[in-house]
Amino acid sequence: MFGLDHAIAGLSGGGTLLVVLAISLLLGLRHASDPDHLAAVTTLATGKEVPVRAAARLGFVWGCGHATSLFLVGLPVVLWRVYLPHRIQAGAEALVGLMIVALAVWLLVRWRSGALTRRARIRSGRTAYCIGLVHGAGGSAGIGILLLAAIPQRSVALAGLVVFAAGTAVSMAVLSGGFGRALSGAWSIRIAPVLGVVSLVFGVWYTGAALGL
Repeated sequence: MFGLDHAIAGLSGGGTLLVVLAISLLLGLRHASDPDHLAAVTTLATGKEVPVRAAARLGFVWGCGHATSLFLVGLPVVLWRVYLPHRIQAGAEALVGLMIVALAVWLLVRWRSGALTRRARIRSGRTAYCIGLVHGAGGSAGIGILLLAAIPQRSVALAGLVVFAAGTAVSMAVLSGGFGRALSGAWSIRIAPVLGVVSLVFGVWYTGAALGL
């Protein structure tokens, strides 16, 4: 979806600070809809009687972890035009793929053991934050490039990066809450293996693509 990101970022070219911040917020909100994010959230939110508020809170903490690594990696890009080496970036992307695979396997194991038929036990905030931290490291250099392409002033670009990161955290909370509502109930148990297999295949493909396979 980077074509859409470029189109959104291009709207801020030469704009005022408010325009840049608004576009950065849109980029953050859209970023949460990337397939890798959706695969991770789907495996986290599936289960019987998943509380919507708990799922939203989990998504927000996940998003905060994502925003932290996004900001830390994007900061040198915005201020000093320092990019991560390609090998490190590819390794981070591969780690994201492996994490999606692990979450998919975890969902299938829970489904197989019957754990999904019981009231869901929500992951701890620390675990969710760490998952988001790993996830945010992948693709962060590309995000910084998008912001730099649209925002020539460093101070404005930095403000845009902050809003971008915050927008991602908020949108992940909304997305997780929505999935928590949609994927809770008896019917979700029947589609859990399908969601698990699809996420597993996607994670394997994502990892292979990151490693150039």
